[in-house]
Amino acid sequence: MSGEVLFLAHRMPFPPDRGDKIRSSHVLRHLSGLGPVHVATFAESAADLAQEPVLAGLAASHCLVRRTKPLALAGAEALLRGQPVSLAAFHSSRIAAYVERVLKERDISAIYAFSGQMGQYVPARFSGRVITDLVDVDSAKFEAYGAAGSGPRAWIDLREGRLLKAEEARLAVRSDCCLFVSQEEADLFSGRLAPEQRGKADVRALRNGIDSTVFDPAVAAPEARLLAMPGPRLIFTGQMDYAPNIAAAERAIERLMPLIRAQVPEASFHVVGRNPPESLKARHGANDCYIWGEVPDIRTWLAAADLALVPLEIARGVQNKVLEAMAMELPVVLTPGAATGISACDGQHLSIAESDEDLARRVIDLLGDPAAKARIGKAARRFVVEQLGWQATLAPLADLLAPGREGQGRHAA
Repeated sequence: MSGEVLFLAHRMPFPPDRGDKIRSSHVLRHLSGLGPVHVATFAESAADLAQEPVLAGLAASHCLVRRTKPLALAGAEALLRGQPVSLAAFHSSRIAAYVERVLKERDISAIYAFSGQMGQYVPARFSGRVITDLVDVDSAKFEAYGAAGSGPRAWIDLREGRLLKAEEARLAVRSDCCLFVSQEEADLFSGRLAPEQRGKADVRALRNGIDSTVFDPAVAAPEARLLAMPGPRLIFTGQMDYAPNIAAAERAIERLMPLIRAQVPEASFHVVGRNPPESLKARHGANDCYIWGEVPDIRTWLAAADLALVPLEIARGVQNKVLEAMAMELPVVLTPGAATGISACDGQHLSIAESDEDLARRVIDLLGDPAAKARIGKAARRFVVEQLGWQATLAPLADLLAPGREGQGRHAA
């Protein structure tokens, strides 16, 4: 790679404590190993701001902006401009000015835009390489929200899905390459493009990885509070203010656990992750279901669990929660959507089922067969160690950023 890279991310990549930040932090570290990188990104919390020295240590220069725009204001701006709320929420004159200055003063050969929200900062006149990492198809997620909802919220979600779909298509045509977290997600996106757009877009998969030296049962002591719980301990982890995670936890509590406890009455279910809503917090302790909120080290909780239950009904991209559990030798029972992009084998590396009855049956069978549970856990870790290390999954980036490659529709913004 010749020249320097401008990296645009909608969230501060550090600390890497949620799915998109895990991916963006590893991409940024990889890019910084290839050459100088300049970073523009948003902080959403004091914890993000506290990580600025980490960012400064990796970046040749950076612009970190605290995002304080209220959602209501972003919604009003989006309505006035006829654009997705997602774009209005991440519009910043400071970041726009920084991008303009860096492009003027530095030898930027490539822009890496992480997430569709940041594509608005890529100038039409920029003639270098443009890589847009959409990660997953956000527009499809909002369409699913709208289809499942009702009233004003459903209208808002359907509008967001429609406008995001148009913006995603624009970015695909504008970019030299458009990346997704799995081949399934890339295929879904390509199928949503108009034929003339599909012919101009280079859509590819760049899979997530896992740091199996960090997520290793040999280096994490089991959490004592979880070990104190009698009977089999089922766990669900994730960012708990994220609607699909909330729905999955509620599904497990309301529909799956009664089926499981009818056969395994001593089983308990544990939701671990930051910002659970009050509706979940109110369930803490009821029917042996526990809502723990944010914890210092998720590995210790995975190490103390007997099985990970991931009953996601709306799932986009590769689920880091699944990779982390697999790396910790924890057998995972999950839906087909939650297994997307991992390429692991049902019955060998994890256990996949769709309906409530089948998910519950898979859990009950594994809890009743310790040998099978141990075999799947060990096979799961072996699979991620051998096939899903970050260095291997991000290796294609050097070639994608090479300036000699011909763009496909880069000037058709």
